[in-house]
Amino acid sequence: MQEPLHQSSLSSLPLLARGKVRDMYAVGEDKLLIVASDRISAFDVILDDPIPGKGAVLTQMTEFWLNKLAHIIPNHTTGVNPVDVVAPEERAQVEGRSMVVKRLKPIMVEAVARGYLIGSGWKDYQATGAVCGITLPAGLQQAAKLPHVLFTPAAKAEMGSHDENVDFAHVVKEVGQDLAEQIRDVTLRLYTEAAEYAASRGILIADTKFEFGLDDQGQLHLMDEVLTPDSSRFWPADSYAEGISPPSYDKQFVRDWLETQVWDKTPPAPRLPAEVAERTADKYREALERLTA
Repeated sequence: MQEPLHQSSLSSLPLLARGKVRDMYAVGEDKLLIVASDRISAFDVILDDPIPGKGAVLTQMTEFWLNKLAHIIPNHTTGVNPVDVVAPEERAQVEGRSMVVKRLKPIMVEAVARGYLIGSGWKDYQATGAVCGITLPAGLQQAAKLPHVLFTPAAKAEMGSHDENVDFAHVVKEVGQDLAEQIRDVTLRLYTEAAEYAASRGILIADTKFEFGLDDQGQLHLMDEVLTPDSSRFWPADSYAEGISPPSYDKQFVRDWLETQVWDKTPPAPRLPAEVAERTADKYREALERLTA
């Protein structure tokens, strides 16, 4: 396994941005190099301790889903090998954890699909009986399977802030009626096909978020990470039950450990024990193996 990479440091390409997990570099005028680090965030704080192998798992899982769902919508892949766009001495930083992608105009709305009532959707439902303006039947329990898949968009927030759930009318206002309907319909189809496949592998996809962008011709593309444990809730089907927050293939061990610490959820976060990091890495790898084996 590669040495954990908390942050890439490429000098052969211009750095454009660093997100919670990904570092983004310019490759000419029309492409980007996206490097998935092993950083992990919890409660919107980036931890100092990386999760070994996490970036490679996220990249492999995204590539798997982009290929599997390519018949639904074009995506940002280019087929360019990341090691070919950096200096020879920098190849170890990008190999196995990076993608060279099309440079698209991002749509500043997160397209969220929900099949189960959990997370912020559960909180909204408890308060209002609805999720993102969509009224649901009374009496649903936490983690209940929804009567039908919901498109529940979110407005992107600044780094360190929570994205805000919005209704469909907000998306229409941002991008126009036609594009809003296309994003909604594609989101629901992507989720439905992925959820059916994952269920056959013993994983329930409770919810997920997709990112979209437009090319120079205005064609909608799927971009960024796709159906990973960072962008989705993956539940083992054999331990799913209503009325609880089911165990999941993500940063659950990290969040659970942090909740036992005296910490106000502002930087810096407590240092992560090696055992917690390894158990988290194991869950990421298990999800990848279950889905792609």
